Amino acid sequence: MAGPGKPMRHSSFACALTAVLALAALVGAACFRSIDVATALTITDVTSGYFDAGIVQSAEGEKNKLVPSISFRLKNVDQTPVSGVQVNAVFRRLGEAEEWGSSYVLGIGPEGLEPGQSTQPLVVRCPLGYTGLQPRAQMLQNHEFVDAKVQIFAKHGSANWVKLGEYVIVRQLLTH
Repeated sequence: MAGPGKPMRHSSFACALTAVLALAALVGAACFRSIDVATALTITDVTSGYFDAGIVQSAEGEKNKLVPSISFRLKNVDQTPVSGVQVNAVFRRLGEAEEWGSSYVLGIGPEGLEPGQSTQPLVVRCPLGYTGLQPRAQMLQNHEFVDAKVQIFAKHGSANWVKLGEYVIVRQLLTH
């Protein structure tokens, strides 16, 4: 113990612990750097349509159900790896301001995405859709059918959601 006039000694354990904590702070700061997803990522390989969600029960009996769906890839156009990106797809029927439905997916996990690379296809479907007694292909031609659009938002960590794109859902039947 250090007393008056005696120099304080640091144990080698305390010095090593301080060095490890400092290194962890530096590594943590590098791993969790802020990423501007609007400039680091771009949407590619977009396919949209109405997914055959199967048969649902209703008061009128069994009905076919179609839901808006979009498939796309995220491409890293930044110079550094990108990780920890969340994606939210917000579906709206054309001409309507209120949200029809939304779906959330993990866009890029903790393993990251290297510069120039793309994710596997991300498939996002609206939980709501159309039901009908007629065959699925005929449902798309129904005079009461209203087309939909989807807005794709992304965020990294605790940053705000940023809009990456907006697409009209193509009026075509998707089976997968």
